[in-house]
Amino acid sequence: MFGIVRPCRHRLGEGLAAQWMAHLCGLCLALRKDHGQFARIVTNYDGLLISVLTEAQAGQSADGRRTAGPCPLRGMRTASVADGEGARLAAAVSLVLASAKVRDHVADGDGLLARRPVARAARRVAASWGRAGERGGTAVGFDTAVLVDAVDRQVGLETLAGPGTPLLAVTEPTETATAAAFAHTALLAGRPGNAVPLAEAGRLFGRLAHLLDAVEDQAADAASGAWNPLTATGTSRAEARRLADDALHGIRLALKDVEFTDAKLVHLLLVHELRRSVDRAFGTVPACASHQPGPYGMPPQQPGPYGAGGPQQPVAGNPYGSGNPYAGGNPYAGGGFSGGGGGDGGGFGHVPQQPKGRRGFWAGCGMFWLLCCTCKLCCAEEYEGPWSRKKREGCCRDCDCDCGGCDCCCPCDGC
Repeated sequence: MFGIVRPCRHRLGEGLAAQWMAHLCGLCLALRKDHGQFARIVTNYDGLLISVLTEAQAGQSADGRRTAGPCPLRGMRTASVADGEGARLAAAVSLVLASAKVRDHVADGDGLLARRPVARAARRVAASWGRAGERGGTAVGFDTAVLVDAVDRQVGLETLAGPGTPLLAVTEPTETATAAAFAHTALLAGRPGNAVPLAEAGRLFGRLAHLLDAVEDQAADAASGAWNPLTATGTSRAEARRLADDALHGIRLALKDVEFTDAKLVHLLLVHELRRSVDRAFGTVPACASHQPGPYGMPPQQPGPYGAGGPQQPVAGNPYGSGNPYAGGNPYAGGGFSGGGGGDGGGFGHVPQQPKGRRGFWAGCGMFWLLCCTCKLCCAEEYEGPWSRKKREGCCRDCDCDCGGCDCCCPCDGC
């Protein structure tokens, strides 16, 4: 399950967590119902936003929910899940974009896809998903051609991009595709007046998705020689952060112009959690304290011998010089002293780690099902993404850190 909006359960609260899971499970089951069991592999966190937006405008009704049977990802419990046109639109969009992503991996010859028999099989899967997504989009009145056109234009733009190319020229196809999907939720909900501000919110969300993916992958892309928009256009991380912050502000303003029946979940995901996603990508905020490893094998949040404000840099005139005996195995490194996320801020400085390469398509598929069968996608505090190998957080894991209050300009009970 991939995506940039990955909320902690404790920040959602019991009621909103149940709603969020209803849309996540609804997307997964809509994929299975309309497109087959294997299609569930494209379930993603960002896709469910389309289902959330549709229900937030139309209001929750009995017709839009159904009781789903036991599932391993829910601890073999039944649940009320989204079962409306929003979930079907989310499924269609997810399939079309996943189809494009598979074709991109085949073209790049990533992993096992460099082998012709595997590449042929992947092309057939991608073509099948593309056709299924088109059928699903047509069923809810959405023309997926805008998504296919955006993907095709993306390839050409990346080929022509170079130093000095505006970064927003590269993100434009993603912006166009997400704007169309967000705007169509207004039509499904019977609120056509919301289409324009939702298109603006979708455009800026697409920009953020592209930016954050580029920021998070830049080191790994450099190591593997893969194309990265920031590196190719010569855009600094400071400029990327400025663009991301502008997009966050624009999304917040656009949502103020949307007429919702119940905006709580939309507000939390697209205002609060999206801001946290940006901070997480740029390393400006730690992950949840209960997810941080403690020094010396201590439990999370338990202070080390220096307390919460331990030393940040080596003592001047370090007698060890370049032969620091802690290099590569510094017991003081981690989130315990500096408060940084992901173990990047140790007491004796950051010890860089080599980025892991992406898994190939089929290897990622195998890992995905392994994570599903062991319930790690749902319950693990942290696991490795099946394809990207990035650190992910299980969608139902417990977390006890303080989420703080709402510091935005609009109230938490709605936009």
